Amino acid sequence: MSYRRTLKLICGLAGGSAAVVFAAAAADSRGYFGERQGEAGSRWSRFTVLRAAQPAWTPASHTPAPTGHSWDFNWDKRDPSALSNGKKKENPAEDPTSEQDNGKPKATRNILLIRHSQYNLSGNSDKERILTPLGREQAELTGKRLAELGLKYDVLIHSSMARATETANIISKHLPGVELLSCDLLREGAPIEPVPPVTHWKPDAVQYHEDGARIEAAFRRYIHRADPKQKEDSYEIIVCHANVIRYFVCRALQFPPEGWLRMGLNNGSITWLTIRPSGRVALRTLGDTGFMPPDKLTRT
Repeated sequence: MSYRRTLKLICGLAGGSAAVVFAAAAADSRGYFGERQGEAGSRWSRFTVLRAAQPAWTPASHTPAPTGHSWDFNWDKRDPSALSNGKKKENPAEDPTSEQDNGKPKATRNILLIRHSQYNLSGNSDKERILTPLGREQAELTGKRLAELGLKYDVLIHSSMARATETANIISKHLPGVELLSCDLLREGAPIEPVPPVTHWKPDAVQYHEDGARIEAAFRRYIHRADPKQKEDSYEIIVCHANVIRYFVCRALQFPPEGWLRMGLNNGSITWLTIRPSGRVALRTLGDTGFMPPDKLTRT
């Protein structure tokens, strides 16, 4: 049987990269690559290249191996099973199953994190860093968008910094009846030293130490599963700052918090976190500004 017919038969029966490598080896041994006698070293190097070009396919190689830690369902320290450990029933006749069910959260919390609008960067103090005319337009657009979603908002909380307060006040006009609250914990700052580092922004170690503790305290206050007494799903709006929002997202999703600076957020954008009663967290939107015209988009 001729070599060509043999090669055709092998490829037809076996198929795939293994047959190609086998055929290449046979061709190499017969001198079909064109080398003369005495070129055995180069012959084997060619065959090695052919073998290396074939992917070592296995089912496992097409599924990335999991990395990092498994999901911590008690990340907010409110897992009912953990809270009930070591507790004694006050009434011995009480049904333990009923007690456990009553202690389980049943509602889902929806937290909409809004970055403040564009502001005056040349201001020397916080009071002077008020919204620009474009920033006020952005806040109006964000307020309209939140109203158009048709959700029953429970509260609108904002950072006490001037740009966040002004943004929240404009948004509030589109959401009549929603309680408006201010919080110092939500002020802008340096949550944790970013990885990889950046050259244009290098706060002192003491700023990370002080701001990081405050922003982490804000996370623990506002980002957690619903209280067992909450019967209906809730929708809460928090108007604050890019660094705070990005840190919150990393912490809530159990991503490395030092990766917060790898994300970018437009002014007036909407980031939506959903926290289930089980402790599962989902990111529904990150920095959504699709409701704004392109000429209104900024990140300053």
